[in-house]
Amino acid sequence: MTEEKDYTIVAVDRALLLLEALADQPDQGVTSLAKSLGMTKSLVFRLLHTLEGRGFVSRDPERTEYSLGYRLGVLGERLGKDGALLHAARPVMDALRDSTSENVNLVLREGLKTCVLATRAGRHSIRLFAQAGRYGPLHAGGSSQVLLAYAGPAIIESVLSQTLETFTAHTVTDPTRLMQMLERIKTNGYNIVLNDLDDGAFSVAAPILGADGEIIASISVAGAVVRFDEERRETYLKAVLEAAAEISERMSIHAPSEKNAAKSKA
Repeated sequence: MTEEKDYTIVAVDRALLLLEALADQPDQGVTSLAKSLGMTKSLVFRLLHTLEGRGFVSRDPERTEYSLGYRLGVLGERLGKDGALLHAARPVMDALRDSTSENVNLVLREGLKTCVLATRAGRHSIRLFAQAGRYGPLHAGGSSQVLLAYAGPAIIESVLSQTLETFTAHTVTDPTRLMQMLERIKTNGYNIVLNDLDDGAFSVAAPILGADGEIIASISVAGAVVRFDEERRETYLKAVLEAAAEISERMSIHAPSEKNAAKSKA
């Protein structure tokens, strides 16, 4: 019989045990936690110090006691939003992939970067697709530029003020030209790019909007440029716009209306 290997990272396991202990009983000190968890006070202090630095625990400086930090709330809120988006987008992404046979990507903005939340791999032998969880730039790529175009002025200014990385000969790095592109994307309500992030690839992207009209994510069809003729351009654009509208509607149905929100505040 083959012996099963233990891949547990002890330090991570202990940190999680500590968080669980604070969830069960907040406002504990180092001594109390060390005793209940069977760890040394030195180890508990170092774990708490690390977690506090990342916002996962907070310390009362007067009583020197610890509780769960704000960062866990941020992650919980993010899980709820992304979970709702994935639930709404999943069947639409499947249908979009089936109708186009191309790669389908669902992309979010995280600060000044993009993050691929989910993908559907195309059915062609030659395919280019992003992995879920991959981070990327905001200034290059179909979905990325959509997210940037619909972002607030401060985000756009922050991105355009940086030295923009060149990925291919077609990457737009001039701030003035890029700003013009973003304005055009916002006016048109979609984005089509060729070869700007990956040589030989195209992307047709559109925004997913919430009930308040703010952008939630972007959905795109992407693949090899050699397949991207004028007929497919029109077909894919129509399909992507319809998919984005359907997901937007699904997300809006589950969002509280302005009327209900006003009532809850009263």
